[in-house]
Amino acid sequence: MGKSIISRSAEQGLRMTGQRRVIAQVLEDADDHPDVEELHLRATAVDPGISIATVYRTVKLFEEAGLLERHEFGDGRARYEDAERDHHDHLIDMQTGEVIEFVDPEIEALQEKIAERLGYRLKGHRLELYGVKKT
Repeated sequence: MGKSIISRSAEQGLRMTGQRRVIAQVLEDADDHPDVEELHLRATAVDPGISIATVYRTVKLFEEAGLLERHEFGDGRARYEDAERDHHDHLIDMQTGEVIEFVDPEIEALQEKIAERLGYRLKGHRLELYGVKKT
């Protein structure tokens, strides 16, 4: 991964308050896909003065600036991750809500091949698979 959310924010001229820095750091430290409520819980562990409204505003600001990716995994909650994380796809367990990240070279090659066959050069994609564990 490249530059931090904080440094990319500064490059874009975003004003970085102390609370925004905490929220940015929580996002960078996340190895999952937290929603706003979870981000608030983690951020208030660092700075109890951060309100849920501040988290909502900061997430919206970061998303509009292209620093965060928003995901909707079918559970009614918007979840977030750093937009500059290495590419990966998602498998969502429909029973538990667990989100499993994976990379599969065969899937990547197949997507390129399909785009090429249809006369396109692929510039990006997002793949989400939904399933239940076999019993």
